[in-house]
Amino acid sequence: MPGMVAFGRRWGIASDDLVLPGAVELFVRLLWWTGTLMLYTLHKGSFDCHGGGVLHSYLVVLLVLLGLVILSLCAIIYVSAQGTITNPGPRRSMPVLVYLRALLYLPEIVWACLGAIWVSDDSQGCDPAAVGAVIAAVVASWILLLATGLGVVFVFDPLGDSRPRQPAQEQLGVRDLQSSEGSQFMSTARSVATKVWESRLRLLCCCLPQDESHRAAFSGIAQLVSGFFSDTDLVPSDIAAGLALLHQEQDKLEHHRDPDDILDHSPSSPIEVDLEVELEKAAHCMQFAAAAYGWPLYIYSNLLTGPCKLSGDCCRSQAAEYDIVGGDHLGCHFSSVLHSTGLGYRDFIYVSFHNQIYEIPFFVALDHKREAILVAVRGTLSLKDVLTDLSAECENLPVDGVSGTCYAHKGISQAARYIYKKLVNDGILNQAFSIAPEYKLVITGHSLGGGTASLLAILLRNSFPNLQCYAFSPPGGLVSKALADYSKDFVVSVVLGKDLVPRLSIPNMEDLKRRILKMVSNCNKPKFRILLRGCWYEVFGGEPDDSPSELEQRLEEELGQPLLGEESLVIRHSSSYQSMASDDSPAHTATHLPLFLPGRVLYIAEDGPSRRSCFSQVRYRAEWSSEMSFRSILISPRMLADHMPDALLRALRSLTTERPFSLCPSSSSLGNNHPNVI
Repeated sequence: MPGMVAFGRRWGIASDDLVLPGAVELFVRLLWWTGTLMLYTLHKGSFDCHGGGVLHSYLVVLLVLLGLVILSLCAIIYVSAQGTITNPGPRRSMPVLVYLRALLYLPEIVWACLGAIWVSDDSQGCDPAAVGAVIAAVVASWILLLATGLGVVFVFDPLGDSRPRQPAQEQLGVRDLQSSEGSQFMSTARSVATKVWESRLRLLCCCLPQDESHRAAFSGIAQLVSGFFSDTDLVPSDIAAGLALLHQEQDKLEHHRDPDDILDHSPSSPIEVDLEVELEKAAHCMQFAAAAYGWPLYIYSNLLTGPCKLSGDCCRSQAAEYDIVGGDHLGCHFSSVLHSTGLGYRDFIYVSFHNQIYEIPFFVALDHKREAILVAVRGTLSLKDVLTDLSAECENLPVDGVSGTCYAHKGISQAARYIYKKLVNDGILNQAFSIAPEYKLVITGHSLGGGTASLLAILLRNSFPNLQCYAFSPPGGLVSKALADYSKDFVVSVVLGKDLVPRLSIPNMEDLKRRILKMVSNCNKPKFRILLRGCWYEVFGGEPDDSPSELEQRLEEELGQPLLGEESLVIRHSSSYQSMASDDSPAHTATHLPLFLPGRVLYIAEDGPSRRSCFSQVRYRAEWSSEMSFRSILISPRMLADHMPDALLRALRSLTTERPFSLCPSSSSLGNNHPNVI
């Protein structure tokens, strides 16, 4: 639903967004009006104290004001609850009601000031209960006024003047944009949107240096984000409603999936690999990938014992013992790495906690247990890392011996090049192999660190043909198909459950946007019911809602064009937008180049029902999958929890200790009679 137009601008809130906040304010106002009425009734005829006449007038006018506010809120709630997201016709009177409600704020402010003056000057000798009630009324008035002011700031849209308005014309659509005037308008709108997003990023990252690299990153991210939202006219609550509907739709499809109609998720690589051996190696490397996060993750994973173990070490002067680069003045990071890995400080060749945009911490250590020189790269833990993550444009990454187009995620590619220069140009790897020449090279990392480790392994592959890389929860939009296939011989990506990050890429986000448009335009329920049902489903579970749809009476052959409701949500028909009838992969339709997970994909999922008791034991299964299985974002309460490094480490440890019951053999070992599934 397009944002509501009021006071000469468009706002970041729709006309059907006022049901729930209006209901909350109505409840407060009813309690306030009831309490004031009781106070007036009890003291009626006894306002004989100093200033009693003023108190009597104050209460009478307050009752009238509250009554008018309550009536206006009832009207706003009723009108806002009408229609659907894409059918705002029954709510056409909402701007008038908003103006009326805003007008009532003026006498409220005046009366709140008069109440404060009466309490401070004329309340001597009056009933303490009456004085207390007036004080409560004054405080409540100012709290509600402050909350309203914060709400106005929250829903203020800086782009409100740059979006199209349709006073008496047809909604701006494809026909309007075919003209040069429409093209010029959209170009101006995109330019303004980019500047607004760049200003937001600068404000959010005001503590970071405003040098040239940061300005370039801000500009690139702003163009990416503004371009993603430029072809739709949705408010945040529309997106929330679409996500709620999409989650239930995905669960419904999962519950009713025919067991005989299952996609084969076996690895495309012909190389047979012992799953148990790979799981043991992955569980071992995950300890180092988690250790790279330093003391924050160590304390989070060991709430009772972690602070005590680190307290003594952090207070020591480590400068003489360890050669640590940047960011660990007290030694807490390195102390937690020692505790997490079980290595001695002499086993570390190089430790860097230096952190800038495109420059992330890592360490190089001798892993005597596996006879490996191990490079562990830290994942996202700072605003600078977030900027690296969000620099998601494609960048060429030429690799000798790889046929096909080679490109990768720009921010992660820059981070991998930074570590590559440190390892090779500064002689860190030469130093490590001079100490242990028979050891092999292993690279690992989680999240941003996993993506960086994968690209670093690709860069080092020609120099170290026997290297191995274990990337845990790497970003899905990482490498081109050519590089993904090339890395299958030496990179293993490990993904847990419905983790969002391995499914996160620009084409997948375009696909998610298209699916949200499809859900909100098809559903004929009011938005407040969708959101309430969605919250209930997320918290308490139950059966997915079978939402009635405008599609129910449409013939299959009529689905070639989008519904009017869906089209009304599209400001500019980009090539990434399709009609809801098409479910083609975004990789085939989006203007953005498709990016994939690197290497072979080891997928881990909970074995059993998706919803379980908080105290039930979790069991996992593991199977080989394919990077093509992660081209759609799954909506779930677990989509962020499954990304946490401690959750992935716990799952790997569970699998390696309960192998006979948890491992799913590959489809090739079963003669393809029972293909692996996700």
